[in-house]
Amino acid sequence: MELFRFKKDIPFMSYGKATTAISLITFILAIFFMFSKGLNLSVEFTGGTLMEVSYSQAVDLNKIRYQLENQGLEQAQVQNLDSANNVMIRLQNKKSINSASLSNQVFAIISTDGPNPQLKSVEFIGPEVGQDLVTNGLLAMLFVCIGIMTYLAMRFEWRFAIAAILANLHDVVIILGCFAFFQWEFSLTVLAAVLAVLGYSVNESVVVFDRIRENFRTIRSGSIAQIINNAITVTMSRTVITHGCTEMMVLSMFFFGGPSLHNFALALTIGILFGIYSSVLVASPIVIWLGVSRANLVKRVKSKEEAVV
Repeated sequence: MELFRFKKDIPFMSYGKATTAISLITFILAIFFMFSKGLNLSVEFTGGTLMEVSYSQAVDLNKIRYQLENQGLEQAQVQNLDSANNVMIRLQNKKSINSASLSNQVFAIISTDGPNPQLKSVEFIGPEVGQDLVTNGLLAMLFVCIGIMTYLAMRFEWRFAIAAILANLHDVVIILGCFAFFQWEFSLTVLAAVLAVLGYSVNESVVVFDRIRENFRTIRSGSIAQIINNAITVTMSRTVITHGCTEMMVLSMFFFGGPSLHNFALALTIGILFGIYSSVLVASPIVIWLGVSRANLVKRVKSKEEAVV
């Protein structure tokens, strides 16, 4: 299925040096912000208090958030749990007050107005649990990267594996850099979005690389850059359809999913946009820079010698 088709190949590789330089600059800036500002980790990572509150009828979450913000609890996360009558409130630890007193204070605030709430449970998350989550999250990203490299090296060639993993890491670091620069809250849902972006970006790279491999087999003339330009151009319609449909779903979560899905959708949006950019204008120039050639992908067929009688 194609929405459009270009009559001439777009010379993407002629901009390879410029796009690679831009990517390198943004990559360095993202790392700088990650170390200088750091990520604004949520309660799952830093430790805090989880409160489950039940109401006799559906409750307005924005009203609860407004009540807590007026009392200086801007970072409190409020979301529905199982139904519109059950609410989960996540609170970060405060040095000036212990967790038990903080939960009592929050329950007193939300009890002043609205349906009579019932406190069903209170859980305290220690910082050691948060440290375990950080460690496990980093290990998960490491294993995903190793799996991607192994898969691409077996399916294509080691040059493509290196190019794809560098492009995908570029996407992940950009997401983390944006969250560090704007100090958006980094939660477990955002971590899930980052891992999803890794798999989503490699899918686009595989499509482009597969077309490049086919072009090496079918196109007998033309430079390496021309063959790659053709591969990217003919997959543009597929890229627009796939990423466009995905982004429509993500934007619906961003605008209508509420605060609990806001940062999740935001991370996915950044990952999708930079995933397209990196698959086309980062991974392919790296493949050329690593010296890929027709001989790397097309195996020569050896003719059998005739038996001499």
